[in-house]
Amino acid sequence: MTITTDSARAQHSVDEPAAQPTVAMAIAAVIRERTDHLFGLMGNGNAHVISELTHSGFPYTSARHEVATVTMADAYFRASGKIAAATTTYGAGFTNALTGLAEARLARIPLVLLVGDRPSSGARFFDIDQTLVCEGLDVEVITVNETEVTAQAHRAFDRAEQTQSPVVLALPYDLATAPVERADSDAIDSAAPEQTGQAGRTIEAPALTESQRAGLSEAAELLRAAHRPLILSGRGVVLSHTGNTLEQVGDHLGALYMNSFTACNVVDSPWNLGIAGGFTRRHRLEVARQADVVVVAGASMNTFQLRYGTLFAADATVIRLESDPHAPAPALENPLHTVHGDLAALAPALLDLVAATPSPENTWRDEVAFVTTPEFGALAPVEDTTELGPDGRLNPRVVFAALEHVLPQRRSLVMDGGHFLGWAPMYLSVPDPRGLIAVGTAFQSIGLGFGSAGGVTVARPDHTTVMITGDGGGLMALADLETVIRTARAAGTRAIVVAVNDAAYGAELHQYAVKGLDDEAMLIDDVDFSALGRALGADGMRMHRLADLQRLREWIDTHETGVFVLDVPVSQSFVAEYMRESVFGPNA
Repeated sequence: MTITTDSARAQHSVDEPAAQPTVAMAIAAVIRERTDHLFGLMGNGNAHVISELTHSGFPYTSARHEVATVTMADAYFRASGKIAAATTTYGAGFTNALTGLAEARLARIPLVLLVGDRPSSGARFFDIDQTLVCEGLDVEVITVNETEVTAQAHRAFDRAEQTQSPVVLALPYDLATAPVERADSDAIDSAAPEQTGQAGRTIEAPALTESQRAGLSEAAELLRAAHRPLILSGRGVVLSHTGNTLEQVGDHLGALYMNSFTACNVVDSPWNLGIAGGFTRRHRLEVARQADVVVVAGASMNTFQLRYGTLFAADATVIRLESDPHAPAPALENPLHTVHGDLAALAPALLDLVAATPSPENTWRDEVAFVTTPEFGALAPVEDTTELGPDGRLNPRVVFAALEHVLPQRRSLVMDGGHFLGWAPMYLSVPDPRGLIAVGTAFQSIGLGFGSAGGVTVARPDHTTVMITGDGGGLMALADLETVIRTARAAGTRAIVVAVNDAAYGAELHQYAVKGLDDEAMLIDDVDFSALGRALGADGMRMHRLADLQRLREWIDTHETGVFVLDVPVSQSFVAEYMRESVFGPNA
């Protein structure tokens, strides 16, 4: 359950003797100091830490499967920008969480995962080498001891923030109740985190090097000479708070904007063409491909984001502003000019250079003024407007185009992985950069959606959580549908679950069945997710026509709290654009 702070419970009786601090108490003290929420599932290896925190009223949300402990903490960061902690027990509890941990590592999500571990005296017959497993995931492990536990726990949070990656804090089973050494005991209530990574501390951007200044000067010259400049912002822009700076660069040049999947509306401008990549609508893509110089700031430039190398015109020059000097080179044949460095320093310097000369009299915006019209921004799904497929099941394109006008505008959009990903981001809008969350895409996983939705609901209770899943991933994660319902109830908010139900593993169906592979293992018996939701305490319905959305409208109008599960049976005949291009090529 989710527990809110109760100061009365936190106070011990004046007659109660002060307990000798234990290792579990020391870890709990650091968690209180470094984060404001713990997501977990209790077991032998973490019971004392969880109890110490819940007894004092610290906010805690329990998952029903261990993978959701990590995905909730992951999604909490994506939705709020605040680091969270997760916890599981050792052994099976730890291994159950690994998919979420691998996703967080690949997506560069800072979180601390507290896990139980083998006793310090040696492994038992059922223990595994958890540190070795983490090495395989490229995840740092810090194993605590009774003499340095406070410093070690702080270091876990510091390292997560410094590296923008998950860190495992391992608690040997026999040390949870062990007394800490007096020097560390005295530090439990007063220790400050290392100054290299304290959450919330303002960190000044480093001074630019001569190489960076030269690179930016060349970038500014390229932009001043451009006729149709485009600025594409990624997650790095969100984290560095440089969206406004890049918008000023674009406004001075008369540029258009786009954003990656994880940076929606970071530049909130009528000149923004929306998501860049496999989820770009065709009419917007046609405009974007007219750009002759493109600035890509803080985006990964992976294969999907680049639409298999076809996102930009073949002769467009690409300027890349990238903080990670080890980031892989993008799969592009375009002329590429890269400047590595902290965006918090690069973006203002680029603005100064660009603004040093007057704005051009005529810009690309004069040629494409239509992109600012409501018609262009909310264009109906011209890709396919039929309501039903040949089997009588719904067309997901028209369903999501209709949901854009039914769902509350103050929303957080949370998506699981799967074929259905190709529709929701194309037709549903979000109010801010942290309002679109898809945990699982970095690791190409399905089944992480319900846990993610729980974390987002905790992080943004003032928004309606809209969680979208496929039937394959939804069934895989079904235990934590109850977590979504429980967290919405505890937060006094509401959530809407949309199950895109094609009775199949759609990605496999459209990648392999079309090539002649037998589809027996690709099919799923039809399941009504709304019935499952009602059994767990939610409201819901299975829709068969667009007109059935009136039932959801009525629920939204009359419910401030609770969960509604909308089961959408969709036809297998509809294939997402990104999937078609991945199978048959970019011009399919």
